[in-house]
Amino acid sequence: MMLCYCSLPSSFLLVIFFFLSSPTFIFFSHGDSHFAPFQTPPVSGWDFGEKYEVGFQWGSGRSLVEGPFGEPVESSSIVLAAQRTQRKDPLNGFKRYTGGWNISDHHYWASVGFTAAPLFAVAAIWFLSFGLCLLIICVCYFCCKRQTYSYSRTAYALSLIFLILFTIAAMIGCVVLYIGQKRFHSSTTNTLEYVVHQADITVEQLKNASDYLAAAKQLGVDQVFLPSNIQTDIDEIGGKLNSSASTLAERTQENADDMRDLLDSVRLALIIIAAIMLLLTFLGFLFSIFGMQSLVYILVITGWILVAGTFILCGTFLLLHNVAADTCVAMNEWVQNPTAHTALDDILPCVDSATTQETLLRSKEVTAQLVNLINEVITNVSNINFAANFVPMYFNQSGPLVPILCNPFFPNMADRTCTAGEVNLNNATEVKPTKLCNIST
Repeated sequence: MMLCYCSLPSSFLLVIFFFLSSPTFIFFSHGDSHFAPFQTPPVSGWDFGEKYEVGFQWGSGRSLVEGPFGEPVESSSIVLAAQRTQRKDPLNGFKRYTGGWNISDHHYWASVGFTAAPLFAVAAIWFLSFGLCLLIICVCYFCCKRQTYSYSRTAYALSLIFLILFTIAAMIGCVVLYIGQKRFHSSTTNTLEYVVHQADITVEQLKNASDYLAAAKQLGVDQVFLPSNIQTDIDEIGGKLNSSASTLAERTQENADDMRDLLDSVRLALIIIAAIMLLLTFLGFLFSIFGMQSLVYILVITGWILVAGTFILCGTFLLLHNVAADTCVAMNEWVQNPTAHTALDDILPCVDSATTQETLLRSKEVTAQLVNLINEVITNVSNINFAANFVPMYFNQSGPLVPILCNPFFPNMADRTCTAGEVNLNNATEVKPTKLCNIST
């Protein structure tokens, strides 16, 4: 087969375009810093590699609720990923951004976007400079008298060798681009799923808290139950908790869907770009070998545009890479400070403080009322030792008196310390067997 060498110089330039564009992902995949994707923790527990123990938080102050017997925890505001996010902010005179991780702050996006500015600048410079070169070449081609000249066989051979080498390099670059975007998409998706999982745990705990209170409403000793007003209050707070859980689940799902759409769109764009570049590289090589100069020129122009687009997409992926890495650091700090008010409140909607405090108050009231109820039965029934003919009240209490339970709260719901002779709720089940009589027959 006869090779047509006349088109080799222009096709050589075409393949260089794809070589420059396709491996670009290698450059930015090492981005601002590396981060390890989160492993989604098991739904059934709170174990995060035996390092963190996470509660769930509500309200602008993020009070901690651990169940129906939780205690309010004083909260404060912290800036997440404060050290990592100290970048130059072009919207603030290129001063250092100090607001930490906050996806609702345009200054944060400006500062993290500035890290990708070199790639966007390269895309603009490439597009303008090569466009200008093409314009000059076109003007010279049509306006200046063409001179005939020839190349030596060595020049043609070198052009063919470099054409083959750069074609292979461009193909490898396309494969690297595809593999790199796949790994990055997996990392960012894991980060997103981790955040969503935290919201799911919060929803589960909210529902559990409501179930705990509902179960406590049914507790009683024999035919004695909690006062009706306490049961009504439990029903009201249970409805609020269930409503808050539903709102949280809906908002989290909406935010997660938006983020998934964005990540999938960028991923699809890069896959399409990689596939098109791979196809054009192969076609350019064939057109060059068979001397189809007009088609090679078309591919040169297409490659010029694709290279600029690839640089823009690389800058976008670098931006998302840094945001994902910031999110990982922010989530780690949030896990270590779960009661603080942070920018994560914008992603994980919180229950209002009034509902939080009311839940805690009702939890204390239920606990106090149950302890008082049990203590009344112990004092007025069990420890009196009624005669055997009083069948409903007779318990054969001939041994030591049954100690009363320790009420952890005063009537005003302030914390109370147990006194001597009272059984703490934490070890009541352990003390109970020692107070049972063994009747021999």
